[in-house]
Amino acid sequence: MAVPIACTRFSDNYDLKEELGKGAFSVVRRCVQKSSGLEFAAKIINTKKLSARDFQKLEREARICRKLQHANIVSNPEVLKHLVRLHDSIQEENFHYLVFDLVTGGELFEDIVAREFYSEADASHCIQQILESVNHCHQNGVVHRDLKPENLLLASKAKGAAVKLADFGLAIEVSGEQQAWFGFAGTPGYLSPEVLKKEPYGKPVDIWACGVILYILLVGYPPFWDEDQHRLYAQIKAGAYDYPSPEWDTVTPEAKNLINQMLTVNPGKRITAADALKHPWICQRERVASVVHRQETVDCLKKFNARRKLKGAILTTMLATRNFSSRSIIVKKGDGSQVKESTDSSTTLEDDDIKEDKKGGVDRSSTVIAKEPEEIRIVCPDKPFSQLSTNSQMSARRQEIIKMTEQLIEAINTGDFEAYTKICDPHLTAFEPEAMGNLVEGMDFHKFYFDNVLGKNCKAVNTTILNPHVHLLGEDAACIAYVRLTQYMDKHGQAHTHQSEESRVWHKRDSKWQNVHFHRSGGNGGAAFGFSSHK
Repeated sequence: MAVPIACTRFSDNYDLKEELGKGAFSVVRRCVQKSSGLEFAAKIINTKKLSARDFQKLEREARICRKLQHANIVSNPEVLKHLVRLHDSIQEENFHYLVFDLVTGGELFEDIVAREFYSEADASHCIQQILESVNHCHQNGVVHRDLKPENLLLASKAKGAAVKLADFGLAIEVSGEQQAWFGFAGTPGYLSPEVLKKEPYGKPVDIWACGVILYILLVGYPPFWDEDQHRLYAQIKAGAYDYPSPEWDTVTPEAKNLINQMLTVNPGKRITAADALKHPWICQRERVASVVHRQETVDCLKKFNARRKLKGAILTTMLATRNFSSRSIIVKKGDGSQVKESTDSSTTLEDDDIKEDKKGGVDRSSTVIAKEPEEIRIVCPDKPFSQLSTNSQMSARRQEIIKMTEQLIEAINTGDFEAYTKICDPHLTAFEPEAMGNLVEGMDFHKFYFDNVLGKNCKAVNTTILNPHVHLLGEDAACIAYVRLTQYMDKHGQAHTHQSEESRVWHKRDSKWQNVHFHRSGGNGGAAFGFSSHK
């Protein structure tokens, strides 16, 4: 059933305000309802860029949000405070507007690390609110499929603000306890074993994700982790996690018991949301859960958040181009060979998108299992975030990033590969026109241009960085975006100017900044590193 479409234009009812966020095909802006003066968040989707399948997903998201908002609103109105609710859906010629609750408290995980006190009992209260929203979804035949920290928000910045479950873009509707194959969907570290095994699944996938989230809430790091995605999936399918000392020694047995029941590999034996809410560690937390401050958890969670932010910054640089969607990603296997994997960071492949091999199984080399390409190697900051103390320190760090970017570009201009490798991470990922829409990892692709093009076909090169904007991601990570204007003389004495738009993600390790990812748009396939190779 299609989403009911309002007859009025969005501007008739709402005034748009500042931008709050941006995606591949949408932007989120604060808006004010003219009739009431109430503030909301408007997700504005550019429908000109959507396929017929994307339209179906958009309608499904709106339908599910309306269903959850209206269901049980009389018998159980309290649970609605834990959902980011859809208030309006307006279709215009080129744009679709979804009007949601305006949540101003930020991510739950970011709030936790800013608290002066955080205990096991606090973790119990957090997961209780998450379980209440999940239980409401399940009671109304909805499976979220993408439970993760990024989708756990706080209603406001007030102390004790409600935790809200957001983003129903991957949610599906099921009938009762239906188990079926609905396609790969979710984020790698939170996927359940049955999804990875391509088995029928249903509501239990959300409980598995809740178990992963609860584990992180208690110690600050995930139960399943590996740099190699295939090894990560093997851990998940086997349910191979443990409770290492010393951090788990201070966690109560009741908390571990609930995690064990959530992270049960067999979905039929996994605890339900309703039963989890009746668990003593949840409903009797005052008696069962420890109230000792967990500083080590907060410190580890800061590192975990830092990694997520760095990963998000890398993803953002990829989304800066229209050409990223539905392109392929080139990654290196352990033996040095290269494999291609299809990736689309803005959507997740589902039912009819999944390619079957000749044996009827899933061709995993061409299946996206997440909203983000997990095979990208991301270096994690090894220090926790600390508050940048003064504006002068922040300004100095921004200047440092600009200076490092200038040094890197100078190495490119002079064809100095040795200097280039000292500035770049060995597993540097890059997205640029020369790669023909592919994401490449490592230095071999770039070395070709140093050996055969750079410094050989140009008599002189001058580069100007215009409008540099540096976004600090703590003390050890930063992202810079700028316009690069390159002037050069070819071997025939002809002057040329080339312009490109670039974004680079920097990570500081052992007091040394390294470029871990860059994205460049503009130019053409012969414009290696920003200027053409004239022969």
